Amino acid sequence: MATDSATCGVELRHLRSFLMVAQELNITRAAARLHLAQQAVSVQIQQLERTLGTELLVRTSRGVSLTPAGAELAAGARSVVGELDSLTARLRSRAEPPGPGRPLRLACCPYATAPFALEAAAAMEEAIPGLAIDLVTVPGPAEELALLRADGADAAFLWLPAGSGALRLARLRTDRRAVAVRRGHRLADRASVCLADLAEEAVLVPDGFDGAEVRGGRAAPESWGKVEDCLLAVARGRGVLLAPEPLSRWAPTAPGVHWLPVRDAAPSHLALAWGSRSPELLLTRLVAELRRFTGWSAAA
Repeated sequence: MATDSATCGVELRHLRSFLMVAQELNITRAAARLHLAQQAVSVQIQQLERTLGTELLVRTSRGVSLTPAGAELAAGARSVVGELDSLTARLRSRAEPPGPGRPLRLACCPYATAPFALEAAAAMEEAIPGLAIDLVTVPGPAEELALLRADGADAAFLWLPAGSGALRLARLRTDRRAVAVRRGHRLADRASVCLADLAEEAVLVPDGFDGAEVRGGRAAPESWGKVEDCLLAVARGRGVLLAPEPLSRWAPTAPGVHWLPVRDAAPSHLALAWGSRSPELLLTRLVAELRRFTGWSAAA
């Protein structure tokens, strides 16, 4: 038995077309972005209006505007379509994990996470039969996030907070903080320092790292570029670098720099981050193995 279009459910392709029109407020531009004919988009919007029994757009010679119903649909449909896309990507990633011919791509940064990634990759390939890992290095955390969003890597090692948005995050290890000072600095001969000792210092914060717990004194710049840039600035007396303690072991011979433990700073957390298109099942197992490797637990 034929079913009248007015009684049919809303079609996803109609919602996608409507959302593009709502964004562009112009059917011609929306059609170009959708790679559809203008007439096809107009017909889909008309079908959607008939299905919902209400006008969604006001057509003018200069474009379109949203009716109150159209504005409400646009607000709700964005989350619906986004959730469906995310669910579809997750299901596909579960069904199609990387095989022997497709190594798992893990992004990391020189100094910041690469030494850990090198140790972890070797341990994970031994722990998970058939797993092959390719390490992809980029200059900093911002580039790691961009690589994940562009599907240039399956996952990345990041120090938290990472500004990761919609990415999944799983903590892998917790570390104390250390501070790098110039050799000959007034604090350099101490065994350790506390945050109060740094109050009058300019604290250099690399991209992707957090120095928010340093209060008072001179304001720290929000960003100073790569870790390597910060270490050079420390050696030149421009300030001190507050960082996760492993960096003091991974970059112990930076010229002109001396590392000190910070007794009362909040701990640092290293995490694995991945997106909706990454192989969820494989990464879930990888997280479990990495936590065994680092000894991390939720109670840590």
